[in-house]
Amino acid sequence: MICLENIHKSFGNNAVLQGINVKVEAGNSLVIIGGSGTGKSVMLKCILGLIPPDQGRILVDGQDAEHAERDAFLARFGMLFQGGALFDSLPVWQNVAFRLLRGALKRSPAEAREIAVEKLRRVGLSADVANKFPGELSGGMQKRVGLARAIAAEPEIIFFDEPTTGLDPIMAGVINDLIREIVVEMGATAMTITHDMSSVRAIADKVAMLHNGVIQWSGPISDIDQSGDPYLDQFIHGRAEGPIEAIR
Repeated sequence: MICLENIHKSFGNNAVLQGINVKVEAGNSLVIIGGSGTGKSVMLKCILGLIPPDQGRILVDGQDAEHAERDAFLARFGMLFQGGALFDSLPVWQNVAFRLLRGALKRSPAEAREIAVEKLRRVGLSADVANKFPGELSGGMQKRVGLARAIAAEPEIIFFDEPTTGLDPIMAGVINDLIREIVVEMGATAMTITHDMSSVRAIADKVAMLHNGVIQWSGPISDIDQSGDPYLDQFIHGRAEGPIEAIR
């Protein structure tokens, strides 16, 4: 479903991506791990066309992303943003139905609200939440609203950017379980960025570690503890000593 071929991206003298090669099979869940500032979010933005790569090719379902018709291309994607990215001035249902109220996917307000309430129920929120504003919700509830918005248009591909950031371990576990259930239920292809190893183990079919601008290691989640890769081993166990230099 997604194929990155030799993707490079620099910002001035800072070479962030230095030859990324990644494939994500349709219906699979790939989790990208790596230290802060290694280019994980840049990679997602390149796929979405928000940042043009300097070199290489990105294919989505066999189609060159650079030459795709933008509205139809983006309609295939849903995204759960790291900080929630909810609109404070809009009620919850309008946040969830944001894409359904405008553009190529436009529905009537009544239909959009009905879909929003249905998606809120799918992530464990009752219908009365629909008329509240984001500021009235807890962090965990806001994350669920963001997840409901990500799936509102029934996307084929869903990106999750640090889905459990700022949540306590119990709520993080709830969100991880929801993500896994929804991805499987929808048959969607998923890419997740996270530092949370509990999320990795809950969500991933396959894991790829980004380090020094390249994919240092990739493989099925079942191989992660016996990878034999010192970079991956240091990262997943949170060790200060190892080939990855910790900033002191």
